[in-house]
Amino acid sequence: MHPGIRSKARVWSVAALAMALSACSVMHPPGAHVTRGTTSPSPSGAPAAQAWRFVSRPDLTPPMISSTLGAEGSGPLMSPEGEDVFLGPKDTNTGVTMQGELIVDAQGNPVWVQNSAVGTFNFREQTYQGKPVLTYWDGNSTSFGHGDVVILDNTYTQIASVTTGGDIGPHEADLHESDITPQGTILLTSYPEVRADLSSIGGPKDGWVLEGVAEEVNIATGAVVFEWKSLDHVPVTDTYQPLVAGDGTEANPFDYFHINSLQLDGPNQVLISARHTHTIYEVARSTGAITWQLGGMHSSFTFGQGAAFAWQHDARRQADGTITMFDNEASPTSSRGLRLSLDMTSMTASLTAQYLPPTPREATTQGDVQVLSDGNVFVGWGQVPYYSEYTSDGVLLSDETFTAGSSYRTFLDPWDGRPKTPPDVTVTRNGAATTVYASWNGATEVASWRVLSGSDAGLAAPVVTVARAGFETAIAVSHSGAYIQVQALDATGRVLGSAVPA
Repeated sequence: MHPGIRSKARVWSVAALAMALSACSVMHPPGAHVTRGTTSPSPSGAPAAQAWRFVSRPDLTPPMISSTLGAEGSGPLMSPEGEDVFLGPKDTNTGVTMQGELIVDAQGNPVWVQNSAVGTFNFREQTYQGKPVLTYWDGNSTSFGHGDVVILDNTYTQIASVTTGGDIGPHEADLHESDITPQGTILLTSYPEVRADLSSIGGPKDGWVLEGVAEEVNIATGAVVFEWKSLDHVPVTDTYQPLVAGDGTEANPFDYFHINSLQLDGPNQVLISARHTHTIYEVARSTGAITWQLGGMHSSFTFGQGAAFAWQHDARRQADGTITMFDNEASPTSSRGLRLSLDMTSMTASLTAQYLPPTPREATTQGDVQVLSDGNVFVGWGQVPYYSEYTSDGVLLSDETFTAGSSYRTFLDPWDGRPKTPPDVTVTRNGAATTVYASWNGATEVASWRVLSGSDAGLAAPVVTVARAGFETAIAVSHSGAYIQVQALDATGRVLGSAVPA
């Protein structure tokens, strides 16, 4: 076993994965009118996404997830028990089965599904005030957004909504970043439309651009504690984005910078990634001055073999001092996850590791790279519907697909969900056969389901207990009365919640 593979790893073939998905799914008796893996409509030429279908929650149709690999090194993620994948499926025009927030376990089984009328961005687990929370961006979007960041506790109750302030004003938080800091602040991006002279790049002298703005906002008070504006420090001539006919007008401001990630880099600096200048900037929090640039037209560093990047997303300083990012540039080989070492004496950037897909994969937008607690690396492929896990030095461990659509970023983290809503229960009767379908959207502690039945609530007694089998469990009840109640039990047999059929 490779040293980067966790001790709980399970290496599966594609056939074994399919069997496991079936085993984890609802087992429906003959005659039950339900499908588990139907195909959603998709436009001509687009792949069709396989959707989960549930009797107790017909409104939820999350995409099914499967491995792309063969017998060698394939199968579910190598994550320890309790770590889940956080996705934001979107782009219904490509055949994705849902839009919104989605948590799945390491085998691809849904854990929590929340539909959204618009695509979600940056859905993830973070820590706020010492407790785990869920965060995601909500608003109106094109290639950037106007909105707010929603924060939920582990009961899926909204506890805060954070937005921009200062000169930018409220509800102008962009979709690209929402990173909570240990100080109880959050890093936000924004794309205000401002006047700029574009004559130096062939545009109008009295033109318009989308400026890249970084803000750090106190979550509790809404106060802006840091603000940085790209035009104060980076000229429009640094862009690699082509200016085409019609760009640079008030109706169509030119996106010269395209800020897409922020991170506190120690107590005094902020890392800022700009896609359209191909640059990662370190800036001083006190003055906003750029202390160094990695990449682009004015790089402070020279690059070793294989270290150069372009159109990048999600630049992060790691604990060992390396810089990770998602390198979107697909030519001449493939988009990739990338890890660089910076030598601050020689001012060189060297390739530490790259995280390549099993076959070349073009993800021209979006994407992220996450270093896990055990040193393994998790890559979300952004524009294309995949996520992968690697050893720290780039050995591919697993590669999963949800077939269609995209997810701006994808994360792997532990999650303990305890919804306030009761479980969902549906009962079907076919002659003497009774089947109870039980699910509890977002509940992570359910180990088994117990069915009580009788002529009424006062006379109800336990008739069957079965192990939880995926998001929804089908329970055959041989002797049932007019009254049925279902109880969700944890691993010790404690009742977590109960419900009766609607």
